[in-house]
Amino acid sequence: MLEVGTAAPDFCLPDQDERQVCLGDYRGRWLVLYFYPKDNTSG
Repeated sequence: MLEVGTAAPDFCLPDQDERQVCLGDYRGRWLVLYFYPKDNTSG
């Protein structure tokens, strides 16, 4: 688990149109990442 203020590792994921969006594309800008537990889990 990363602590607040720690740089996140770069990663890429497809958007709703299957275009790759990479965390590095937002370097130098404010960005809020929200991760949520998988559906139907106790998390």
